[in-house]
Amino acid sequence: MKLQHKEKVLDLTQPQIMGILNLTPDSFSDGGRFNQLDKALEQVDSMLIDGASIIDIGGESTRPGAPLVSAEEELERVIPVIEKIRQHHDCWLSIDTSKAVVMTEAVNAGANLINDVRALQQPGALHAAVDAKVPVCLMHMQGQPKTMQDAPQYLDVIEDVLDFFEHRINHCVAAGIEYNQIIVDPGFGFGKTMEHNFSLIKHFKRFEQFGLPLLAGLSRKSMFEHLLGAKVDQRLASSLAGALLCAQQGANIIRVHDVKPTADVLAVLKASL
Repeated sequence: MKLQHKEKVLDLTQPQIMGILNLTPDSFSDGGRFNQLDKALEQVDSMLIDGASIIDIGGESTRPGAPLVSAEEELERVIPVIEKIRQHHDCWLSIDTSKAVVMTEAVNAGANLINDVRALQQPGALHAAVDAKVPVCLMHMQGQPKTMQDAPQYLDVIEDVLDFFEHRINHCVAAGIEYNQIIVDPGFGFGKTMEHNFSLIKHFKRFEQFGLPLLAGLSRKSMFEHLLGAKVDQRLASSLAGALLCAQQGANIIRVHDVKPTADVLAVLKASL
């Protein structure tokens, strides 16, 4: 299994690490730490050295209760960083956005992948992704970030999320996106209770039914606070446990804040197979 953008190929026969770069003042975990260009570039250098093969760049927080950000402000945050990274590194760059114009401009600036928590459902997003001709990550979210954690409910969280992907993948392919260039992300923490999230971990392997790359993004999520009472800076061990469980069940991309510890966990997993 692999992803491809022009001549660039990402081998997914072993799990790859997607390092998170939040260029926002209000992200739940590291808001404000990397929204200066020099700090952002230092963090990219560090994550690549530590084992990340993808850098996921976001200019709008999608934490629960997060306010909306204008397209202009999002572009001002992400484009200079993408351009600067591309001058120094040949790594995969992912743009974490739901806005069509940000997708287009980010790919033009050097991004290789679109990571959309709204699964290309915002106005113009699907058309922009088709035109961009890059791999896309479709994530499941019930509701919107501002209200998504207000008592989310499902008849059956696994079946409901699987049904969402079946319809959404078909819609994207019909619009012109290549099937094998779609990544599936069940959306831990996005409109899910703690019980929903741990059910997604338990049954993560079910998402292999699409034959597509799977992304697991559990890093520092509030599910671990609800389970353990752990604040954001105390969730490393639980995040690593979640990453390992998903990797054992077929996760191809692990999206994380803590790259080096995750790389160590994946190295132990690989050595034990």
